[in-house]
Amino acid sequence: MHIRNPVEWTVDQLRVAGHAVETAGHARPLAAAPAVRKIGFADVRDALERGLDDFAAFRTDVVFLCIVYPIAGLVLARLAFGYDLLPLVFPLISGFALIGPIAAVGLYEMSRRREEIGEGSWADAFDVFRSPSLPAILGLGVVLLALFFLWLGAAMAIYDWTLGPEPPASIAGFVRDVFTTARGWAMIGIGCGVGFLFALIVLSISVVSFPLLLDREVSLGTAIMTSLRAVAANPGPMALWGLIVAGLLVLGSIPALLGLIVVMPTLGHATWHLYRRAVAH
Repeated sequence: MHIRNPVEWTVDQLRVAGHAVETAGHARPLAAAPAVRKIGFADVRDALERGLDDFAAFRTDVVFLCIVYPIAGLVLARLAFGYDLLPLVFPLISGFALIGPIAAVGLYEMSRRREEIGEGSWADAFDVFRSPSLPAILGLGVVLLALFFLWLGAAMAIYDWTLGPEPPASIAGFVRDVFTTARGWAMIGIGCGVGFLFALIVLSISVVSFPLLLDREVSLGTAIMTSLRAVAANPGPMALWGLIVAGLLVLGSIPALLGLIVVMPTLGHATWHLYRRAVAH
């Protein structure tokens, strides 16, 4: 018996999730892989506009649903300050972009219901738990969580190679070392490059996979491959979408993460509408 590290834990969870998905697949026939469409920059803009319209339609219902997200960020940041993990504060905050699709699953369902019947409420978000594709949704969630923990491990390793391995003596000293030393700028450059790779992976495997799993009963592998095909078929619009997501998350994080209360639901609803344009019905 030994204490498992995050990588061992996530591998075990992936095995469990994969077994659950396989079992569910044997229980009933799964839909074939859908075709993907070519989309343009106008489709990205339209998806954002419709996402904002969904946010306005659900009003405080959506705000109530998503308030957990910034609160969780503040709690994690406070823990980092309290346990000498100051170098992980920014990776924790930026890493939320990796698990944002998990938090937005309920929002996809709300937009789906509104599109289907013309109305909806926050209670529709909990219909996710009755979805036939729930095992696959959970499996994909575990994959994103694994990537989140791997990103934190990579961020800590980058700090150790540059400014570490000793923890910062103070907040002021840490900020000074980051922005006024060559090692600090090396940490920023390497960290941004590695973070970009993680973000690219998450965007590629999840941009349409979660909405697809809610919309149709497909396997986890089919959902991920469809997402990869959608990105490959639309590199320009998907790159723009990734930049918009990253930019809005940064803006939403500036005022103590409170802006995410608006940014997260808007992006979540918009992702559903982007999926409807990128994947054939």
